[in-house]
Amino acid sequence: MGKVEGGMKCVKYLLFVFNFIFWLMGSFVLAVGLWLRFDPETVSLLSGDKAPDTFFIGVYILIGAGSLVMLVGFFGCCGAVRESQCLLGSFFACLLIIFGSEVAAGVFGFLNKDKIIEDVQNFYTKTYNENSNGTLIMSYQKVLNCCGTVASPCPDLEPDTTDCEKGIKEFFNSKLYIIGYVGIGIAGVMIIGMIFSMVLCCAIRNSREVI
Repeated sequence: MGKVEGGMKCVKYLLFVFNFIFWLMGSFVLAVGLWLRFDPETVSLLSGDKAPDTFFIGVYILIGAGSLVMLVGFFGCCGAVRESQCLLGSFFACLLIIFGSEVAAGVFGFLNKDKIIEDVQNFYTKTYNENSNGTLIMSYQKVLNCCGTVASPCPDLEPDTTDCEKGIKEFFNSKLYIIGYVGIGIAGVMIIGMIFSMVLCCAIRNSREVI
């Protein structure tokens, strides 16, 4: 079996290092996804029976993509070390799938930001109008440091306390930007991995044809 030499050997080791970093980034994406999904504050705001689940769709995409990135990074390392066209080809194909998932998560977070916030605001307003002293309403007011709505503000509103509709917008804006930036950022890094894997695959094939 032909081995890559010269400059292509550098590409091989660069691909190995890249995939190890890629595996670490997959761990980071998975950790961010799990944090967003199980963050006590977020869960407490979306724990009602009719609470909108749109926010968690983007989170689930992140969790799935992060898990795949970790797995693919491992196989990419193996493919680079063994100079296996099969493993590198599989690595490239998986990168394309994950690339699409990460872009989807990022675009989903940005494009649906206003809709997600509006759904949560409507859910809060409806619940508040039904029972302004309910457990869920108390959770919103405690987590977001808010009270009431624009139409029905609390009579004894503190100076540093806002209405909960504004609090919801600020809270979920910050969370959704995390999904968007992480998704698009990782997708950009994956483009480099696809280029490296294509170059190394071509080098391996050429070295075997020469032999």
